[in-house]
Amino acid sequence: MGEKGKKLEELLAYGSKEAIIQNLKDAGCSGDTIACCMACLDGGKKEELIKRLEQHREGLLQKIHEGERQIDCLDYLVYQIDRC
Repeated sequence: MGEKGKKLEELLAYGSKEAIIQNLKDAGCSGDTIACCMACLDGGKKEELIKRLEQHREGLLQKIHEGERQIDCLDYLVYQIDRC
């Protein structure tokens, strides 16, 4: 069987669908996202899978940046209170 004949799951070397699903859960993926990713794996849709994972990553990064802005606001408020 050639490289193209292998499922993406095998290429990822996770060994099982359960391990992939657990990784997606640990990454905070929703049930819908997990289902879509697994369908991409089963269908050999590598580009779509990567796009979906990158979208989830971007969402996580946006949450981090939002949290950083909120911390900055609190730090500024504490600074202002300390000056009084």
